[in-house]
Amino acid sequence: MNTLKIGLFGIGLAAYWEQFEGLQQRLSGYIDIVHQQLQHYGADIVNLGLIDTPEKAFEAGSRFRKEDVDLIFLYVTTYALSSTVLPVVKRAKVPVIVLNLSPAAAIDYATFNKLPNRTTMTGEWLAFCAACPVPEIASVFKRSHIPFYQVTGMLQNDPIVWEEVEEWIAAAKVAHTLYHNRLGLMGNYYGGMLDIYSNLTLHAAVFGGHMEIIEVDELSGLRNTVSETEITAKLQEAQQVFDIQSDCSPEELHRAAKTAVALDKLVEKHQLGSLAYYHKGSGNAINEDTMSSVIMGTSLLTAQGIPVAGEYEVKNAQAMKIMDSFGAGGSFTEYYAMDYQDDIVLMGHDGPCHPVIAAGKIKLKPLQVYHGKVGKGLSVEMSVAHGPVTLLSVVETADGKLQFLLAEGVSEAGPILEIGNTNSRYRFPIGARNFVEAWNAEGPAHHCAVGKGHIASRIKKLAELLGVEVKQVC
Repeated sequence: MNTLKIGLFGIGLAAYWEQFEGLQQRLSGYIDIVHQQLQHYGADIVNLGLIDTPEKAFEAGSRFRKEDVDLIFLYVTTYALSSTVLPVVKRAKVPVIVLNLSPAAAIDYATFNKLPNRTTMTGEWLAFCAACPVPEIASVFKRSHIPFYQVTGMLQNDPIVWEEVEEWIAAAKVAHTLYHNRLGLMGNYYGGMLDIYSNLTLHAAVFGGHMEIIEVDELSGLRNTVSETEITAKLQEAQQVFDIQSDCSPEELHRAAKTAVALDKLVEKHQLGSLAYYHKGSGNAINEDTMSSVIMGTSLLTAQGIPVAGEYEVKNAQAMKIMDSFGAGGSFTEYYAMDYQDDIVLMGHDGPCHPVIAAGKIKLKPLQVYHGKVGKGLSVEMSVAHGPVTLLSVVETADGKLQFLLAEGVSEAGPILEIGNTNSRYRFPIGARNFVEAWNAEGPAHHCAVGKGHIASRIKKLAELLGVEVKQVC
C-alpha cells in the first residue's frame, strides 16, 4: 500500500524580497522547520517551499495533483495575497490545514523599537505577520466552498501545535487506509436485525475501498486444503495468544485451528483488510462445521490488524477498522445490561475479540450452544484492558448519510459474567442512565467498536476529512 503523501507549501509576497533584506531566506527557514517536524510522523513530504506569485501558485497546484498528495499543510509565513493560495488548493483538491504559526511567543518590543530605521522595523514586523492574511484566506476558501482547518500557535516550543498536526496526519493515514481497504463480506445478514442492514454503495462513496462478496462455500473449500502441519502450527500460535481452558477438547481445538488456517488463506487470496461475516449453515453440515468453528481464527485475524465483525455487521467492521488503524484496537461489542449499584454499563459480545486490547490473557472456552445461532464450539472470553476507552459507532442516518457516534469512558475492574464471551464494565462521565439514553437517541445499530484510550479528537478529524457528521455523547 502506498505511503501517505503530505503536501507542504508556504506563502509570501514577492514584492517584499527586494525591499527587506534577508526576509525571504528567513521565511524559507521557517518552512524548513515545519518540514523537519512533519518528517517525524511517518509520511512522505512534498515540500514546494515558498510560493510568492500567482504563477508559482498554478505550478504548485499542478505539482501537488501530479504527486497525488492526500493532505496539504499551508504555512502562512507572512502577509501574502490569497491569489497565491487559491490556485494551489483548488487544483490539488485535497483537504488543507492552515498553519498560522508565529516564530516566537511574542515580539521583543524593546529590541524592536531600538532597530536603526523603520525599514528594518517593517521587515522584522513582517517576519511575525503570519496571522495577518489568514482572514483573507479563510474568506476566499469559504466563498469558494473549500473546507479548511486551522492550527494556530507558535512555530517552536508549542506542543499543542504539533499534537494537533500529528492528529491531522494520523486521521489522514486512517482515511488513506480506508480508501485502500478491501472489506470481505462473507455469508449473509442475521435475519431480522433491521438495524444492521447497510447501504454498501454509500460506504464505498464515503470511505472508498473495495468490497469483496465471498461465499461461505469458498471458506469450506479452503478447509479441505489445510494440512496437518498447518494445523499444528496454528495450534502453537493459539497457545501463545490464548489461555486454553482444560475443557477444550482436542477435537474442537483441531476443528478451530483448521478453520483458522482456512481463514488465513481466504484473507491472503482476496487481500482483505477487514471482514464481516455470518451464516447459519443449516441443512449443510460442511458449512455448519465451518461457521461454528471460526471464533478462534477470526480473533487471531483481528489481532493482526484485520478486524472481523460478526452478524454481517458492515458498519461495525468499518468502525473496528477505523479504531484499529488509529492503533486503539477496536473490539466488537454491544451493551447488554446495567449495573445501577455501581453506575456501570456492561458491554460485550459473542464471536471474535481483539486480543491486543485485552486485560490479561484471553480464555478460550467451549460452549455447548451458541445462543441465537446454530452449532457449538470454542469461544473467547476477555475484558478490555482497564483504563480510558472510546466507543465508535458508524451510523446510517434516516436521510441516507453516514455519521460517527462517539463516547469516551473508562473500562473498570470488577465482576463480569464468565460465559465465554467478551465482557467489560464501563463507566461514563455522564452516568450510565444518561449515556444509554443519549447513545440510543442517535439511532445507531446495537453494535459498536471499543478501543483503548481517549481518541475522540482524532476520530473527529477523520470525520472532517471524510465529510462525515459527528455526535459525541460524552
